[in-house]
Amino acid sequence: MRAIVIDGARSRPEVREVSAPEAPEGGVVLRVKATGMCRSDWHAWAGHEDIRFPHVPGHELAGEIIAVGRNVRDWSVGDRVTAPFICGCGTCDWCRSGNAQVCPDQEQPGFTHWGSFAEFVALHAADSNLVALPDSVDFATAAALGCRFATAYRAVADRARVEDGEWMVVIGSGGAGLSAIMIGAALGARVIAVDRNPESLAAAVEAGAERTLLSNGIDIPAVVAELTSGGSHVSIDAVGSEQTATDAILSLRRRGRHVQIGLLPPVEGHPRVPMDRVIAWELDLFGSHGMPAVDYPTLLELIGAGALHPQRLIQRTIGLDAAAELLPEFDRTLVAGITVIDPGAESA
Repeated sequence: MRAIVIDGARSRPEVREVSAPEAPEGGVVLRVKATGMCRSDWHAWAGHEDIRFPHVPGHELAGEIIAVGRNVRDWSVGDRVTAPFICGCGTCDWCRSGNAQVCPDQEQPGFTHWGSFAEFVALHAADSNLVALPDSVDFATAAALGCRFATAYRAVADRARVEDGEWMVVIGSGGAGLSAIMIGAALGARVIAVDRNPESLAAAVEAGAERTLLSNGIDIPAVVAELTSGGSHVSIDAVGSEQTATDAILSLRRRGRHVQIGLLPPVEGHPRVPMDRVIAWELDLFGSHGMPAVDYPTLLELIGAGALHPQRLIQRTIGLDAAAELLPEFDRTLVAGITVIDPGAESA
């Protein structure tokens, strides 16, 4: 199969012919029809994740099953499916309680094993992790759900439990941020979008943001406090840096809730956050790390009913060759939306 291969941290990604995967016991192999490129993929390339090289990245995916391993009960060749980027073991207490996103024995395509920047990908524990796609949801839309939209949905609806009429500030209007903005607006929140890119802020307005802030050279917490008469009820850091996390936390009102979506690479051991404010104002800090397969049907129903439109966040679709060139620059790209890869594009 054709795949994007990385030989080491920060090495040049190359599209090569490599051996296709075999279906693991209890798992399947998909023909990848669409896969999203995410900042998490850049973190893997940059060496911020514990992965083994050579490596094939990619964790937001959708496709058709082409091979089924032993002991798979619920799936057959030809089924149209997607899967969360965190695939739980399916047997531990966390998985059985519906919290596979924190399974201690989880597998993650693109991290723990070769991922979906390829024509085929293997997925483990299929009966616990695969999600059937309704005919109304195409492969590109399903791939757009995989990490950013699903993580944002759980962050806004389940972790922060945003309520109608509450202020919610979202720092970063890339794929994850735009997803959070769309979901928050759909749930009735008054959303403030913050970004350094005017085009991203224009996309944020299309996604439902009530106000936008161009972050260059402003005191974000002070401006948010003025706009909201004391601070936001909910804040989301969809970028992942000391500065953006700090700005998000300091933008909260007393007893506010912060959800960290963007990954925070370690700085001198651990990122620093303003814990003095957290303590003094009794702020709640949450993490959001994906969404389990059992929660996907609710999300797919909202999409099918027209309440959410993740397909509107897809900014472009590219092939593997273009994706290999883009990956090392993805932390600096100013694309206002989600980039989807079609692994069959160049060979079609």
